[in-house]
Amino acid sequence: MEGFLPIAYFQNQFIPFADAKMSVATHALHYGTGAFGGLRGILDGQNPQKIYLFRLDRHCQRLSQSAKFLHFELPPDKIAQTLIDFVKKNQPTQSFYHSTFCVYVGVGIAPRLHNVEKDFLVYGLVMGDYLSPEGISCRISSWARQEDRSFPLRGKISAAYITSSLAKTEAVESGFDEAILLNSQGKVCEATGMNIFLVRNGQLISPSFDQDILEGINRDSVLTIAQDLGIPTVERPIDKSELYIADEVFLCGTAAKIAPVKKIENYHLPLERPITESLRQILIATLENREPRYQHWVTTVECE
Repeated sequence: MEGFLPIAYFQNQFIPFADAKMSVATHALHYGTGAFGGLRGILDGQNPQKIYLFRLDRHCQRLSQSAKFLHFELPPDKIAQTLIDFVKKNQPTQSFYHSTFCVYVGVGIAPRLHNVEKDFLVYGLVMGDYLSPEGISCRISSWARQEDRSFPLRGKISAAYITSSLAKTEAVESGFDEAILLNSQGKVCEATGMNIFLVRNGQLISPSFDQDILEGINRDSVLTIAQDLGIPTVERPIDKSELYIADEVFLCGTAAKIAPVKKIENYHLPLERPITESLRQILIATLENREPRYQHWVTTVECE
């Protein structure tokens, strides 16, 4: 199928993507009983036989932890080896995005996690920029982020993304590119599939983990890079009104990388974004294995 890599990992084997099919009665389809992850694969600019995987260990660790919430034991090393084999099997000719799933594939009616067949699967699709690097517009969503007391928000659980889906469509249908979710306390939380940062008076600020955010891997990378650059960083609760008077706002995630925000509701943000741009340039260079300081974050896969 166009846009998808030809080989998928399904039912413990590599098969053609078109043959990786599940029943309409699949448990996860009814109840959202799945956990997923995403990981970019970047081709080397000089040698396309080399594929770079950014922070493979952290991505595998998070997927393993997400699966654990669902009583699904999946070791990080199994995930990592499967992803490396997946790249070698597909030999991609363009940069792409892995989608990895721990999913309850058994059939039958009853919301539960016991006595249901499980599977680990991987597929890939060609992906360029998820959001415009020139800047995007955001609205504050009318939908609130779930609370950790009712949902394991430190995992990427499929069912949680109904809120993101509602918020994203609400934003697009009202003329914006993306939505910003508040938590149940009315504090800034995250976007529909990305963490959020703002800059005020030279300080980089992000919602802290106690604000019901996902523990983002790119978020962690941005904080590390900023600290190495000597940019003051703080993680704390953020009020909605702070977004409107921020010097800079950007979103970050595996798909989005770093996407600057140019407008929130009817408030226009400054066009000069020195901190955002410096972080963005270093992150992109790191993803492409051109930044010596962070080469330990990159796993190189060599295709034949």
